[in-house]
Amino acid sequence: MRVTRRLRWAVIPLGIATAIALAGCTPSQLNGFLPGFTEDGTQATNHTQMISGLWVNSWIVLLVVGVITWALMGWAAIAYRRRKGQTGLPVQLRYNMPVEIFYTIVPLILVIGFFAFTARDQAIIETQYEEPDVCITAIGKQWAWDFQYAEQDCEDSDDAVWTMGVQAQADDRGDITSELPTLYLPVNEKVKIKLTSRDVIHSFWIIDFLYKKDMYIGRDNYMSFEPTRVGEYDGKCAELCGEYHSMMLFKVKVVEREEYDAYLESLREAGQAGDINDAYDRLQNLPGTGASESEGDN
Repeated sequence: MRVTRRLRWAVIPLGIATAIALAGCTPSQLNGFLPGFTEDGTQATNHTQMISGLWVNSWIVLLVVGVITWALMGWAAIAYRRRKGQTGLPVQLRYNMPVEIFYTIVPLILVIGFFAFTARDQAIIETQYEEPDVCITAIGKQWAWDFQYAEQDCEDSDDAVWTMGVQAQADDRGDITSELPTLYLPVNEKVKIKLTSRDVIHSFWIIDFLYKKDMYIGRDNYMSFEPTRVGEYDGKCAELCGEYHSMMLFKVKVVEREEYDAYLESLREAGQAGDINDAYDRLQNLPGTGASESEGDN
């Protein structure tokens, strides 16, 4: 009874102190110092908060388990240490049924819990929009990005427009330079991105969106989300894909619908319309250009 009472008086102040500490945390701290949030806590997409919550809550549970485990290890090392004058082996026990049940059941509950929350959130994030407001094809290549903009169907390229990235080029002195391609997204609209590759495996990662997905030859991946905050973001390839992998970067601009439509119209006026999916294949690519020398001069 005394032990229970002591524990209660220890837990109550600890809980109050924890609540006060959390109340003073900034949105960045509450989200585990992850990118994708402004100072007022506004998320970058409709999925960012969910991903952050899964990450932070998992770490909290793991830290609690770790602290308890370390405390028990320290207590056992001190309580059962060899005292002065003791010789031989300590009393040997075959088993302790309550303890064995505890360290079997608790880890099982933790594993099931982690699986359940991860499966729930993944099912939501991986649900693709059947009728998105815009559908964009992102094409990875060594070592740049192509973006093709369509309406609701990525396979319908009749009225599509596109932009082609050129990176990892050498200047007159032989220094490698990059001109980063830019992906435009309309804010607060359903976006579906088709992910494919021209050559090797790449990985499409918009850092502040807290989600990335691989890109393959012969197999298309998809991402669906709603950008919720106007602004500029950084993107990169997250899969080691060759010599200039570190320079395979891109920019993302989340803009209002009017600016998005104006940008697409500027691509159409520049003659960048139609389908680019089959315009260049792996054997024709020079590093970073996506085209042969003769095509690059045109």
